[in-house]
Amino acid sequence: MHVPTLPASTLRVIEARDADEHAGNLTHWEQRYDQTTPGAFHGLLEEMQLPGMQVFRESTSQGMRQTCCVWPDALWFGLPYSALATRINGRSATPDSVLVRPGHCEFELVTPADYTIFGVVVRQDTLRDAAQGMGMDLDWERLCRAEVVQASPAARRQCLQTLHALLSGDTAASTDPQHLALAALLPLLDTGVVDSAVRNSQARRQRIVAKARDHLLAHHDHTITVPDLCQRLFVSRRTLQYCFEDVLGMTPVQYLRILRLNGARRDLLRKPDSTVRDVAADWGFWHFSQFAHDYRTLFGHSPSQSREQGLH
Repeated sequence: MHVPTLPASTLRVIEARDADEHAGNLTHWEQRYDQTTPGAFHGLLEEMQLPGMQVFRESTSQGMRQTCCVWPDALWFGLPYSALATRINGRSATPDSVLVRPGHCEFELVTPADYTIFGVVVRQDTLRDAAQGMGMDLDWERLCRAEVVQASPAARRQCLQTLHALLSGDTAASTDPQHLALAALLPLLDTGVVDSAVRNSQARRQRIVAKARDHLLAHHDHTITVPDLCQRLFVSRRTLQYCFEDVLGMTPVQYLRILRLNGARRDLLRKPDSTVRDVAADWGFWHFSQFAHDYRTLFGHSPSQSREQGLH
C-alpha cells in the first residue's frame, strides 16, 4: 500500500446500500465488512481530505464485523459517537475510549446497528510536527502499540464537536481546518493513560477466533459444525463459545452462519456466471429454501435481487 498525497480541504459525502460497497468508499483504506444484524443496509460516509490527514464520519444502519487497514506511516484514531458495544481486536471500548491503530496494520472492529464513528487518520510526521508545536512530548512507540486510549471526557466531547463542525461546514472560512482538527485531537493523546496491555488470555481468545475464521473460509463449501471446530482447534465447546462471545459478541453458530451468508452475497455480486444455487452450495448451503430465507432475513432482500444488482 502506497502512502497517499492528500489534497487540501476536499469534502465528499457518499451513501451505499451494500456493506462491501460502503467499505470501499473510504479513501486509501483496505476494508472488508460482514453484516451481522438483520435488515437492509444503509451506509453514509462524510469524508474530508486535508494535506496531512483525513477526517471522516461513518454511519452504518446494521451491525458489522470489519477488517480494516489504513495506509503506512499514519495513525488512525476512532471516536465512536457511542462507545457502547464497540470492540477493537476483541477489546470492549468504554464511553471515554479513543481507538488507536497504526497504518499498514490490520485490525478488527465489531460494531452494533445504528452506529456512528468519527475517524481521524494523520500522517506520523504531520502529527509529530503538530505535537512539537504544542509543546507535547508523546511516547510514539507506546502510542503505536496502543489499541485504546482513555481520554478526558471533556477533551473527547470537544474533539467530537470540532470534527462535527468541520464535516458540517460550521467553521469560520478563515480557519485552517487541519490545525483545528489537530488542536482538538492532540489533547486526547496523553500516553500516560494509554491502555496497551493485552492479557495473555485475551490474546489466546483472539487467536482461537482467527484460526476458526481462517478454517471456515478455507473450507466454506463444506458443512462445518461447532464440534468440527473444537476438534480442529483442540478446545472444548465451552471454551470456543466463550472465545467467540468475548471477541465478537456472538456465538460460533451465529458467526458461522453470518460468515457464510456474507460470502455468498459477495459471490452473487461478483460472479455473474454462477447461478444462485451454485453460489449457495459453494458456501455450504444445501437446503436452498432455508438459504433464501436466511439470506432475506439478514440482508433485507432475496439472493436473486443481489444477483440482479451484480449483473447491473
